[in-house]
Amino acid sequence: MTTNNYPYQKSFEKYLNINGLAKVTIKEYTSTLIDMFEYLSNFNIGYQKNHHVNQLFDRDIQQYMNMLVEKRQINNSTYNKILSHINIYFKYLFSHDFSEKLPTLTLKGRDRNKKSKINIKWIADMPKILNNPNIHPYTKMTLLLISKGFKSSEFLQSNFYKIFLKIKFNNYESKFVEQFNDFIKPIQNKQSSKDIFLKQRLSNDPHLTLPGLHKYLKPSEEYLSFSLSPTDLFQGYILNYVVKNPGENEFELSNHLNLDLASVLYYKKLSTKTIED
Repeated sequence: MTTNNYPYQKSFEKYLNINGLAKVTIKEYTSTLIDMFEYLSNFNIGYQKNHHVNQLFDRDIQQYMNMLVEKRQINNSTYNKILSHINIYFKYLFSHDFSEKLPTLTLKGRDRNKKSKINIKWIADMPKILNNPNIHPYTKMTLLLISKGFKSSEFLQSNFYKIFLKIKFNNYESKFVEQFNDFIKPIQNKQSSKDIFLKQRLSNDPHLTLPGLHKYLKPSEEYLSFSLSPTDLFQGYILNYVVKNPGENEFELSNHLNLDLASVLYYKKLSTKTIED
């Protein structure tokens, strides 16, 4: 006898089956909803208190969606697909009087027209990129750190410089780091901070934000002719590693890439499609 892994699973899957959805599609819904409710159970304070699905608000669902973007680095197409699954689920609950709310009502999908083809070639081009005077130092440092497996959410944090000092660089990378130090030193002195991504104007919080970083990435993106979105770049790093290490199993990949198993499986599936394309 099947038990519910998320609220109203049996009746919802029956509803999907009646509406003619394929088994593989229903499995995708199941995977999405199990993952979302596991996340809410572990990290959402409101849901942890009573586990009542009718007490979920738009901010709770957005918290989960934000995690998928920030931690798992999903692209816009995947974001929209997952949001669609969740939206249909809550519409079902609402229409069948299981919930008095539609927490997905105010949530919007992301631009599908922005094609974010995953580029794994940029890692091999790093020597030329780091030596190119037309690319901003912040852009070069972003690429260098992502090629080392760091996410933007990590290297934009305060005190990241302590981790940075422990990173091992090869010869051409070390040469760039020396050049970057010449660039950043005056800014560090002005801002009284040792961090490496800093605003160039005095500020109470001198650390560069992600939107602030994008302002530096955008001109270089046009020059290099590929997406410099940290999300796309990190996917490129992960895919490059998975493609070049086909012998590693999920647990080894999880350890080397510092990703949870769900994320590793996502990227392995994505890497297969990339190879096929």
